Amino acid sequence: MNKLLYTLSFFITTITFAQQTNVEFTKDNFKDNKDGLKEAKNHIEDGDKFYDQDSTFYKQAIDPYLLAYKFNPNNALLNFKIGKCYLYSNKKLKSISYLERAYAIYPKVDRQIHFQLGKAYHLDMQWDKAIEEFRAFSKTLANVKEYKSLIEEVNKQIEECIAGKELEKNPIRVFIDNVGDAINTEYSDYGPVITADESEMMFTSRRTTTTGGEIEEYSNEYFEDIYVTKKVNGKWAKAENIGPPINTKRHDAAMGLSPDGQILYIYVNEKGDGNIFECDLKGNIWSKPEKLNKNINTDYHESAASLSSDGRTLYFVTNRGDGLGDRDIWMSQKDEKGKWGKSVNLGPTINTPFAEEGVFMHPDGKTMYFSSKGHKTMGGYDIFKSVLENGKWSEPVNLGYPVNTPDDDVFFVISASGKHGYYSSFNAKGYGEKDIYMITFLGAEKQMVLNNEDNLLASVAAPVKENVIAPSLSVKEAQLTILKGVITDEKTSLPLNATIELVDNQKNEVIASFISNSSTGKYLVSLPAGKNYGIAVKKDGYLFHSENFDIPNSAAFQEVVKDVALKSLTVGNKIVLNNIFFDFDKSTLRPESTNELERLVKLMNDNATLKIEISGHTDSKGAADYNKTLSESRAKAVVDYLVKAGIKAERLTFIGYGKEQPMATNDTDEGRQQNRRTEFKVVSK
Repeated sequence: MNKLLYTLSFFITTITFAQQTNVEFTKDNFKDNKDGLKEAKNHIEDGDKFYDQDSTFYKQAIDPYLLAYKFNPNNALLNFKIGKCYLYSNKKLKSISYLERAYAIYPKVDRQIHFQLGKAYHLDMQWDKAIEEFRAFSKTLANVKEYKSLIEEVNKQIEECIAGKELEKNPIRVFIDNVGDAINTEYSDYGPVITADESEMMFTSRRTTTTGGEIEEYSNEYFEDIYVTKKVNGKWAKAENIGPPINTKRHDAAMGLSPDGQILYIYVNEKGDGNIFECDLKGNIWSKPEKLNKNINTDYHESAASLSSDGRTLYFVTNRGDGLGDRDIWMSQKDEKGKWGKSVNLGPTINTPFAEEGVFMHPDGKTMYFSSKGHKTMGGYDIFKSVLENGKWSEPVNLGYPVNTPDDDVFFVISASGKHGYYSSFNAKGYGEKDIYMITFLGAEKQMVLNNEDNLLASVAAPVKENVIAPSLSVKEAQLTILKGVITDEKTSLPLNATIELVDNQKNEVIASFISNSSTGKYLVSLPAGKNYGIAVKKDGYLFHSENFDIPNSAAFQEVVKDVALKSLTVGNKIVLNNIFFDFDKSTLRPESTNELERLVKLMNDNATLKIEISGHTDSKGAADYNKTLSESRAKAVVDYLVKAGIKAERLTFIGYGKEQPMATNDTDEGRQQNRRTEFKVVSK
């Protein structure tokens, strides 16, 4: 019945529109209200000043047009203009009623009426109506030369409607939630960037507290500033302006954040060209933004940036002239001197003849998220995912509906776990013009399983009160380990600014290097699955601290908190050499030990008078004499390596303690593994 009433109502409304005539703003039509007519025409003139410019000014034409509309709602051209202007505002769906009214009053109101109606229906996911309007536009103007490029755009939008129809039929399971008023305001809030562990977020806002308080002419919005918020007890704290030297009186927008939150990339508009600047966190103070070199920044427009988890590759978006399309994704790698090298286009698998935007490289080091107008989208920019495997990017996959919509979906970031994504969107129920939202990915849906056949039959007549729900499916998490913690001085417990060196033990090469924050001692390192990692924490005047993480390809996401208290280079202090490995039941050093041994060589060379003891230890399994002999021969193997590397033998002693000095229980595999170790102790300085 409701559907019938709706259909009848729509039919009556359509008839009403069809019966109306086009009422022009003339004296003959408003003989009794000349003053009102004059005022309405003045409002139209005010609106036309914006309408006659490019589309960035359209939304400013809406208010004066609406004042004229109050006087005369039955003018087809005014309805058309209002509808078209709404399509370029943050209230796009309001365009539908005005465009429909314009067409109903006078179908030939404008050559683009079918095109604009198609766009409006497309945004409202009225797929079939949109396709019908687009085809009507193509049919009417197919042979008009000046509309050739627009016809091509229409054909693409028809393809988008077809794709959108399919994506809407197969939605992905997500929750999409507004992140709340601690972050969002009545103004535009967008472009979120996060640390890998979601502990901190930075974003761009155009609120009243912008530095300088200036308002942009064409948008009538405040200039952009960057804001920061941190999670406290699982909730986002009230966002604060990040302040100088990052925010200035000009536009300052967040582009990308390193996984550990120590490097921020920002967008700065210089002389009409957007460029990428880098800011480094020194303690609790951000450095002055520094413009990246000419291998990245050009005379064109660079609009997005994302740093790889190892800090050695920057992915960015630019519309430089030698790309494959409108805007492309490029990459640049750091050379041995720490300078960004020549940029390389990611190629046709990723880039299309249309625009790509909003690149984000996941901390797993292989999964890239980006927005595109050129792949199989449901309209505007859609968010896609591609994986780098064996040096090649996989075919981009649309993230699906409702993450993607017929409108622009861009500047998406995702947590290291893969459970939460963040992006900005328009929503009538939001706090303001644009808000930031969190997407929670739920994984595939499990079907409900009823108790028995009787319940199934009963459900036909009455609700089933007792159901057995099949176990929920876990989200496919990233194959990644996040290692984080605080580095301090063992005695004073004060935070230390130390170097964290990440080593691929199998290749015996340093693959990344990080610095802990000097004010907090905090560090965060991303460890993609599939490698045996050596971790070394180093600082002048201290013994280095080493850890070993062997993460198989099948490992699920995990977050490991490891606080490190560095020991000073003082007589009697000792450390475990966690990245020295031997063949099973032998004293033969494995190749994976090389980096740890070379680290020890450097320590000895940097401290020319240092004398140390190398000791070997075993678990409690096996005969005591055998264990002692094995542990001693292993300690000797380390000393022999050091002597061969040029360290004088008189500075070195070795001893095997066997099972005599356990550091953990021998009743568990984990405990026994800790007891099988090599240590060194400072004997004298």
